[in-house]
Amino acid sequence: MDILGAISPLSVSSGFVVGVLVGLTGVGGGSLMTPLLILVFGTQATTAVGTDLLFAAATKSAGSIAHGLKQNIDWPIVGRLAAGSLPGAVLTIAGMYAIGITGHTSPPLITVTLGIALLLSAVAVLGRQRIREWVGRRGAAAPRWTAPLTVLAGLVLGVLVTISSVGAGALGMVMLVGLYPAKPLARLVGTDVAHAVPLTLVAGMGHTLIGSVRWTLLLALLIGSVPGIAVGARLSTRVPERVLRPILAAILAIVGLRMLRG
Repeated sequence: MDILGAISPLSVSSGFVVGVLVGLTGVGGGSLMTPLLILVFGTQATTAVGTDLLFAAATKSAGSIAHGLKQNIDWPIVGRLAAGSLPGAVLTIAGMYAIGITGHTSPPLITVTLGIALLLSAVAVLGRQRIREWVGRRGAAAPRWTAPLTVLAGLVLGVLVTISSVGAGALGMVMLVGLYPAKPLARLVGTDVAHAVPLTLVAGMGHTLIGSVRWTLLLALLIGSVPGIAVGARLSTRVPERVLRPILAAILAIVGLRMLRG
């Protein structure tokens, strides 16, 4: 009862709004939730990132199951990404601890990285299809390089997501589109979602060790997001993607610049 009493209706509403946007656009919640917690609710950056990582692990688990049932996951690619991202997440947490970053703080490392990640995500949202077409014309990397480049991509994502909670969605998809242009897009989406589950879980549990997870806030966000995602998914069939993507990219770019300005 005490836990339920500590849950803020505003936090539940935030979870619902972000859930609707995630269901509507397919963009990862980290790109939307972490800036919202920092800029609107005044949450310290480390707490926003740590809480959002476990929020993402929970919500993406449901998405991963759905994609798995449709056989839209390429597990060997997930394994290659995880071979880079999971060690990257662990080493990043160790590095953050070593330089004294703990919960309830807003170090420039996190806010600046978050701003850059949001700007890159804005570009990725707008340019994913063009990148796919460009790679299709130029051809993918030589097969012998595909596996090591996938591991390297996972490492970059592991570091970026652990610091900012942003990147597993939009940036991960761009990397996969560039490395595997012949794969069906739905299969790449499922693969990206499936890889995000262990990455955000490991990174989120790492953040618990430095005290940057608020459990009541996490519960409130989850309570709101579950129906929000369902509503957004139903609305997505009625709103043209060509309208959604520029709007979302503009929001990400504006928020990213705001984070960089401090």
